[in-house]
Amino acid sequence: MDQISSLSELIAVQKASSFIEIPGSQSQTFGQTTISTTLPMSKLFAIYEVDLEVQRSIVPLNLSRMMDYIMLYLDHGQGIYFPGLILSARGAGEYDHAAGVYRLQAIEKLYVVDGQHRLAAFRRLMETLQSAMARAKDRREYDRMEEIGKKLSKLYTFPMSTMIYLDINARQERQLFSDINKLPRKIGGNLAVLREQRRFYHVLASRLVEESSVMRSIPVDMFTERGKGPEYMFSYHLLIEILIGVFEGRLKSAARNNGYYFNDKEIEDGMKLAEQYFAGLLRHLPQPEKGELCWSENLQIALAMFFHGEASKSGSFNKYALEYAMNILPHLDWNAIYVGDEKDRLPRRSRIMKAYTYVKSFYEEHHLFLIRESDIPEAYADEQDEKEEVG
Repeated sequence: MDQISSLSELIAVQKASSFIEIPGSQSQTFGQTTISTTLPMSKLFAIYEVDLEVQRSIVPLNLSRMMDYIMLYLDHGQGIYFPGLILSARGAGEYDHAAGVYRLQAIEKLYVVDGQHRLAAFRRLMETLQSAMARAKDRREYDRMEEIGKKLSKLYTFPMSTMIYLDINARQERQLFSDINKLPRKIGGNLAVLREQRRFYHVLASRLVEESSVMRSIPVDMFTERGKGPEYMFSYHLLIEILIGVFEGRLKSAARNNGYYFNDKEIEDGMKLAEQYFAGLLRHLPQPEKGELCWSENLQIALAMFFHGEASKSGSFNKYALEYAMNILPHLDWNAIYVGDEKDRLPRRSRIMKAYTYVKSFYEEHHLFLIRESDIPEAYADEQDEKEEVG
């Protein structure tokens, strides 16, 4: 190491080390001078600041969801994707054209224009992991310290695309923030769920449409953003709602098992049960056609929830009980479910629950008389006999 022989050399060294260097390319964006770069989170933590006159307050739910999303990467190595950050220099720093480097003094900050929740989520996770590391150190849990250290390293080195506006003022920042967050429209319907291919029911639905022959008789619209095309019976979004009804007996908003962590066997088992269910619908209901009330969206969700209840009475999903209960379908009077204009007037949830209640009541009152002994699966009959003997 070179020795420092004078005060001027010491000041020069300190001055050089007091700058934060950001490699990047300077250009003009809509008449404004900008720098485009990719920065690790460790450097971003040191340079960004939030001006509450420009930014909205943090939304806790959005922050929590963002943290869960980042944990997919930290815990399981799954790829995660973020749009670039936009920062404003407000005249701070200097760009060195020769070196292609933007230099900030250590006390200077860049203000967030877009990306506040992303940065807050990374910072909150950093603080959480640092606290966990301190506790592990106090308890001498060295394996735990190593595990946390690896996650911190992945978090610090995570690359984030960043654009820095060098010369816009606070008023322009507010306008840019408004334009970014107000003008774009979020994707919805089929397109939103189709692009989400990490969750259990999304993966199951995609596999079912792509691989199961039974779904050829029930065309599923995979790509229309909202609703479904006229040649399709189901939208992709509806298929997911039906699967949640069959497997959980709940509406989509209350689903508990649509998680990110599952194995191939769970998908394969789900495929078999889903194929059995849709094959049962095709066997007992009229041919799928537009205008058939039994194939309408609300009725299909209601049926799925009802059959889950019958198949799960023993505490676990029994495919033979499902097969038995589906024999009630030919006996249902679909036109008796709604009175007058209820089919069109009632809110969606009310229509679903009214259909569910009707099917359930009809089944409980009539199934012993309407389902013949020959309709009972042999394995299910043997199981019922065993229960009666034990009783």
